[in-house]
Amino acid sequence: MKPRTLRANPTKAEHLLWQMLRQRQVDGRKFRRQQLIGRYIVDFVCLEFRLVVEVDGGQHADSQSDVSRDAWLKSEGYRVLRLWNNDVLQNLEGCVEAIRLALASPPPPTLPPSRGE
Repeated sequence: MKPRTLRANPTKAEHLLWQMLRQRQVDGRKFRRQQLIGRYIVDFVCLEFRLVVEVDGGQHADSQSDVSRDAWLKSEGYRVLRLWNNDVLQNLEGCVEAIRLALASPPPPTLPPSRGE
C-alpha cells in the first residue's frame, strides 16, 4: 500500500493521535504521518528526533515482522515507540505523554553514511 492511501484511510486510533501530533502541538515538534523510511511505511515520525511512533492493533502482538522492522529502523538510527490502539482510544493523554518523554531524551547520534552513499 502507498503512503497516500494510508493517509486517506487511517484507523480511528491513528486519526485521534494525528489530531494531537499535527501542527507541532507536542512540544513544537513536527511529525509526519504514513512516512516512507527505506522500504517501510511508519505511522508517524519526528525526523528531527528520529522517533517513530507506531499505533498497533492486536494483530501485531508477537509479530516477527515487527521485530525485524524495528531492528532495521534502529540500525538506521531511529527509536521506535509502539502504542496499542486501545491505549490511544482510552488514554490519549497518556500516549501523548509517552511521546513527550521519548522526545525529551536526546536523539541517537547521527550515523556515518553507509558505503556507496
